[in-house]
Amino acid sequence: MKGDTTTYDVIVLGGGPAGLTAGIYASRARLSTLLVEKAYPGGQLMMCESIENYPGFSETSSGYDLSNAMRMQAEKFGMKTMMAEIDRMDLSGDIKVLHAASGEEIKAKTVILSLGARPRKLGVPGEAEFLGKGVSYCAVCDGAFFKGKKLAVIGGGDTAVEDSVFLTRYASEVSIIHRRDKFRAQRIIQERALSHPVINVHWNSIVKGIGGTDMVDHMVLENVLTRETIKVPVDGVFILIGLDPNTKMIRGQIELDEQGYIITDENMRTNIPGVFAAGDVRKKLLRQIVTACADGAIAATAAEKYIESKEFSNG
Repeated sequence: MKGDTTTYDVIVLGGGPAGLTAGIYASRARLSTLLVEKAYPGGQLMMCESIENYPGFSETSSGYDLSNAMRMQAEKFGMKTMMAEIDRMDLSGDIKVLHAASGEEIKAKTVILSLGARPRKLGVPGEAEFLGKGVSYCAVCDGAFFKGKKLAVIGGGDTAVEDSVFLTRYASEVSIIHRRDKFRAQRIIQERALSHPVINVHWNSIVKGIGGTDMVDHMVLENVLTRETIKVPVDGVFILIGLDPNTKMIRGQIELDEQGYIITDENMRTNIPGVFAAGDVRKKLLRQIVTACADGAIAATAAEKYIESKEFSNG
């Protein structure tokens, strides 16, 4: 791809399920399509050892297998893939220009931003070491793997408290760990959690470490008022303290909400003509593989319609 002077119909920035699906739909529509990813395509999907909630999969599939199948499908229709770190983008003109860290410029008539969002980390010992071995950032994705187990949920917002109730479908016990003495979640969600016989709460507490041998078997908590530490036996730790959208490089160009997510309409259009967004980077209700794929399909179709509506010079 070095020295590529092509002006593509579509550049898809980000290779998670939203980006890969956009690549499938755009290339299948016979649009010249380039997917740009700084690492191997797959995004957060690559972290999932098993997937049970993707429609049509009665048996579990690994995130690697699913993302690899998506990539091969897109490439079969003609999508090209480029591994590059993008430093900045000029999106205001009819031809969009992406500037890679290597110095290359990549041009396209439309851009689909599938930049994703990363789970906010605790940054404590054991968190990274036990990822996929008891540490998870998605209750809906991984809850079913903990039937009859003792689980901990870290957080106090809507997602953490609501997902604690969800996890009672599987767990024998759910402990919510919250650094304050009251939740930030909506009152009705709090009521469901606080009245549930399987849920208990460690108020004014923070996680100091997560431990185990091959799998998680305990966590260490510290009371922020007394500084007392305790060791709590658990089989799984769900860290649900929020997401951080990967939108730093587009601040000032693309309209974002107060949390940094891209604002789009129902057709995935941003405030800049010819620029679309899909997947977890969007302001939306649900962030799952199936909704990311839907976003990608819509964004690619909207990009196709946009190109048809305009007259571009060749090159």
